[in-house]
Amino acid sequence: QVQLIESGGGLVQAGGSLGLSCTTRGRTSSTVFIGWFRQAPGKEREFVAAITWSGGIPTYADPVKGRFTISRDNAKNTVYLQMNTLKPEDTAVYYCAASPRYITSYAGYPYWGQGTQVTVSS
Repeated sequence: QVQLIESGGGLVQAGGSLGLSCTTRGRTSSTVFIGWFRQAPGKEREFVAAITWSGGIPTYADPVKGRFTISRDNAKNTVYLQMNTLKPEDTAVYYCAASPRYITSYAGYPYWGQGTQVTVSS
């Protein structure tokens, strides 16, 4: 079992920045990919970014490329998502998730955090 705890959401104006953290606990030895997903009201959960737990190789969804940066600190068992140049359409609940596979579909992630709200005002 893997537990994930997100923090760092909040309210920011368009063009601003926010940083999210995801701390992992439990049986992380089988974790290959840590991903960030988001879900806006009335919309499906969508992939944002992910990173390989061992090598730190990132993958990004097209809407956030060049604006978001995912990183990890293995010593702290924490994955970060730095979000810059935020837009109102980035407003959503952001979730981190862990997977034993290299996959960007939310169906491939068995472990999820509780989510943190990000609101970008125009």
